[in-house]
Amino acid sequence: GAEVVFSVDCTKLKDYFSPEKRDFDCIYFNFPHCGRKAGVVKNRELLAHFFHSSAEVLTEEGEVHVALCNGQGGTPADQPRREWHNSWQIVAVAAGAGFILSDVHPFRAETIHGYKCTGYRSQDKPFCVEGALNHIFTRSMQLPYFKPMICEIELESRKVSFQVPQVLVDKINRGFLELNSNHPVRTVKEKLTAELREAFPLQNADYCLSLVHRGHLNGVCHSNIFWIILSPEETPSTEEVSNGLANSVLFSHVDFCRNIDKSGWENIQERCHTSKQCYLRPSLLPYAQAILQRGAFHPGMLHVLSGPVFRKCLIGPYSMPVFHEMFFVCAVNRGTENSCIHILVNNIKTSIRSLYQTVSNLKVNISLQEAMSFETTELNDFAAFESQLSKTQYFICMETGDSGSCEKGSCVGIIRTAHYEQLSSELVVVFASLNLDLLAMLICGISDWRMLWTSDSRFLCQFPRGQLKLFKSFSLYPPSYVHDVSFWVPDGEQFDEVAFHTIARRVSGEMVISIQLIDSFQQTETGRKSLCYRLTFQSCDKALSRQEVAEMQLLFRKEINQCLGVTLR
Repeated sequence: GAEVVFSVDCTKLKDYFSPEKRDFDCIYFNFPHCGRKAGVVKNRELLAHFFHSSAEVLTEEGEVHVALCNGQGGTPADQPRREWHNSWQIVAVAAGAGFILSDVHPFRAETIHGYKCTGYRSQDKPFCVEGALNHIFTRSMQLPYFKPMICEIELESRKVSFQVPQVLVDKINRGFLELNSNHPVRTVKEKLTAELREAFPLQNADYCLSLVHRGHLNGVCHSNIFWIILSPEETPSTEEVSNGLANSVLFSHVDFCRNIDKSGWENIQERCHTSKQCYLRPSLLPYAQAILQRGAFHPGMLHVLSGPVFRKCLIGPYSMPVFHEMFFVCAVNRGTENSCIHILVNNIKTSIRSLYQTVSNLKVNISLQEAMSFETTELNDFAAFESQLSKTQYFICMETGDSGSCEKGSCVGIIRTAHYEQLSSELVVVFASLNLDLLAMLICGISDWRMLWTSDSRFLCQFPRGQLKLFKSFSLYPPSYVHDVSFWVPDGEQFDEVAFHTIARRVSGEMVISIQLIDSFQQTETGRKSLCYRLTFQSCDKALSRQEVAEMQLLFRKEINQCLGVTLR
């Protein structure tokens, strides 16, 4: 009863089907080839046209299946794997039409009733399909374009508004920890809370925590902070904000200079000195200290705070500009703080170990290690920043590999103690902080922190309410693209590498996964210094094409010239 259409041009599918018949659930293309001795370039072009054509006739949830001979695809699934330049680069080609590779499995002709392999060199005889693979592609969400976003909050009993830094626009007010959330970060938090409630009288204190904080942060490098300057008198229009002309909202140059020339930026800097500085909270520690100072606590009770915190940081696999912190504070009698730490850490370890073993059926080692045994270079950004914020006594490390040692990305929590004489000379305060995002990643086998923030429904559907599972990626072997940038650093200025990385995050929409310094040169005669960096672009959940990356690179070059004052080479 099926309708069969012959002589269909795979690059013009919509021309062969009327509009009411174009919504296909599946499109199969077994062993595409241009014919004769066509090289890899022509066959890539054939696939590119085919994928663009398929996008016009496929349903939103539809699939495109492409079977290729062993080695042609150019993915790690091919054994042996061809060199990239000698393959059909099928994942990169499909990305140009908005598709991601969601599954790949062996092509087995014997399982398809009536199927016969023919067409070798345009003849009616079979060709070798041993080791052939079937590649299954699905539609990707489009790359986002973020418009300026105004956030209104109440600060010190006054309503104020501020423009959200562009790099955080898709991460503000996501509600991961709300009651109706299925996000694994919330599930991890709830499991930890339930375990600790068995050992301590516990009180949640999340209800009045502002995203914006005002005040001095001792010891913290200012380049790690998302600074904002706001005034409650008026709310700027979106047009004013995008042009950098609003009086009521001003930002640090990294987040705000997109449409401002040098003279405009100097004017803004002058106005900043007359305004009150605020910043997006980089930690929940000040709020925990405020609880103590208000006396709103009972000795022995464990107060729990949780919410997103924001920190500028270098780009890396464990470097998150925003994550959800779970913060504990408990005041105990002097001399009993070690016992409190022991009970608190043991309950945290028991809960994490139980979650990890339930999800992966593997054992995990969780250890408490003295902070003084670590060099700064051995710490991930979470631990390094905490060490800036206040003296840290212990790190909570989670070792999931076979190394038997605490690796750079495995510090998931910190412990510190402090004395508050204004509180009581007989009391010692124990603080503990956990990175919930990193815990969720390690427990669920999520290799990329950006996946936690994806808007693709295929992520959350893997975590039904209250359940944690090993995550299965819906975007396999995403293509990566490498670009270099070389420039002269302004004379007499210290190059701000954190600002450099923050611009890369902003202009690429978090598509840059690595920035490496590959060359440094200084002229003997003038003393001018030149730096060369290598940027690697890759998406974890969306199709990313070569053309889109080229546009990001051009914008990045423009932005670092404008914002950091470097001279491009």
